[in-house]
Amino acid sequence: MAARTAAGEVPGTDPDPEAGPTPLLLYAVKQVELAVRARLDEVLRPAGITVPQYTALSVLARRDGLTNAELARSSFVTPQATGDLVTALERRGLVARRADPAHGRRLLIRLTERGRDLMAGVDAEVRALEELMTGDLSARERGAFRDYLNRARTALTGGPPAG
Repeated sequence: MAARTAAGEVPGTDPDPEAGPTPLLLYAVKQVELAVRARLDEVLRPAGITVPQYTALSVLARRDGLTNAELARSSFVTPQATGDLVTALERRGLVARRADPAHGRRLLIRLTERGRDLMAGVDAEVRALEELMTGDLSARERGAFRDYLNRARTALTGGPPAG
């Protein structure tokens, strides 16, 4: 395995040796993630929610009635962290929990009307952020980019492709 620098570079991988080593793609992905997170923080702060809370709410907006474990998997956090997150969202009236009629011990989490209103209130700014990030890409390139990201995620997690 090739040695890596502190920036995640593999020496000698750049086609232009004068330009120096090319950073690993993993490094570029992390840099994009950090930039997205910082910008999302700015967008969500006025609504009084964090990025992990927004992620959970956006998952519930697409697929209501999830268990804590299901929400955790879809929100990229541990079940323990999701429990605290859901409790905070429930206190604000953004989500509600109810017993699963098919399995009495399971609690299902759903977005409330107040939660839907909050999501509608930040939707335009979140979409504008995505537009800023992908504004230089054509519609075809955006589709390919989404596909590449989904395929990379699937390769790493063994999960199904995102819909």
